[in-house]
Amino acid sequence: MKLISTYLIGLVFGVGISISGMANPDKVLNFFDVAGTWDPSLIFVMGGALVTTFVGYRIVLGRKEPLFEGRFSLPTARTIDARLIGGSALFGVGWGIAGFCPGGALPALGTGRWEVFAFTAALVVGILIAKFIQSIGASRAQTAS
Repeated sequence: MKLISTYLIGLVFGVGISISGMANPDKVLNFFDVAGTWDPSLIFVMGGALVTTFVGYRIVLGRKEPLFEGRFSLPTARTIDARLIGGSALFGVGWGIAGFCPGGALPALGTGRWEVFAFTAALVVGILIAKFIQSIGASRAQTAS
């Protein structure tokens, strides 16, 4: 049942991303082009996502435990540090250059456009590089202590 619900949630997300235009890099880039061909329609998509998330979290976290797990797995870190700021900036710059974010690129793989595959490959390489850098930092910290 857990696998089926995961599939259905991903399907609804992908269809929503596609219908909203978030999988179209031209539409996303026009949203960021405030001085040129600005397309403000994605504000409504993002606003709808924020409202849905706000309501959804209130409903889900009001439960004693999740449906398919023994406990909730929520982040505990609340500090704003260089990693958070750097990662957010890198995400924003990448989104502004490519017109894709990971959530919009994965459903767009179905279009067969080479740009989507190039972005997704770069995304995977970036994740692997970040994990490698983290492992180096972890091993150095372990050696120092």
